[in-house]
Amino acid sequence: MKHCTILCNPSSGSNNKEKLIKEFKEVLKEHDYDSKVVYTKYSGHAKKIVAEIEKTDLLVSLGGDGTFNEVVTGNLQRKEKLLLTHIPLGTTNDLGAIFGMGKDPVENLKMSLEGKIKKIDICQINDQPFVYVAALGKFTDVPYDTPRNLKKNLGYFAYLINAIKSFNSKTQLFEMEYTCNGETYKGLYSLILVMNASRMAGIDVFDEVKMDDDRFEVLMTNITSKKDIIKSLYLVKTSDITKVPGFYFFRTNNLKIKLAEEPKKNWCIDG
Repeated sequence: MKHCTILCNPSSGSNNKEKLIKEFKEVLKEHDYDSKVVYTKYSGHAKKIVAEIEKTDLLVSLGGDGTFNEVVTGNLQRKEKLLLTHIPLGTTNDLGAIFGMGKDPVENLKMSLEGKIKKIDICQINDQPFVYVAALGKFTDVPYDTPRNLKKNLGYFAYLINAIKSFNSKTQLFEMEYTCNGETYKGLYSLILVMNASRMAGIDVFDEVKMDDDRFEVLMTNITSKKDIIKSLYLVKTSDITKVPGFYFFRTNNLKIKLAEEPKKNWCIDG
């Protein structure tokens, strides 16, 4: 019998974890896995657990996008890498949607166990791995600034409340220089997205994105006025974002960004 480790973030989602874990164990047993559960206790704990855990045939990450980021980061620190799957329990669950998963964690687990093993690109920013997005600028502080208790009570609506606050605040422009594909550019930008996925914050951003093509998608904009922000958000939902005026898009596997000043807030990594 194969062995599976379930790494659970008890703070993610509003599911009954005890009931859910029991169902997970039953499904895993049907697929010839015995299993054990490890719970995270603090921020960064998932990374430490994965980096130090003994070899297991499968590790199931049960939590939000941030939990899986820690799991992947810990796995990259290992000499002998583990086979991973992620079952989303967070608020927006971008990764779950990107991987084609639905709302039912048990059904998502079954789909993972019956699916094919695939490799995906893992990007890094200043040696910090991210699975699907690194972002700086307008609206990117919303995930970090939204209180956990508000997310638990209101779900995705809690993010919308903070997004409105961010919209009404002054838009900062970042003076920066960046080098991509051998060319160097300078400018002022209000939003920088570096993505290896089609979606972030519950919004579909790009079309035809592959997570295993050795490239990531980069989108920048210098839009600052509220009128233009509203217009651009509408165009994002209704047309090809790579062709929206004021947006600059390219694909690459090597990007160097140098900011004129250290930003007051950190990059948003994996939501």
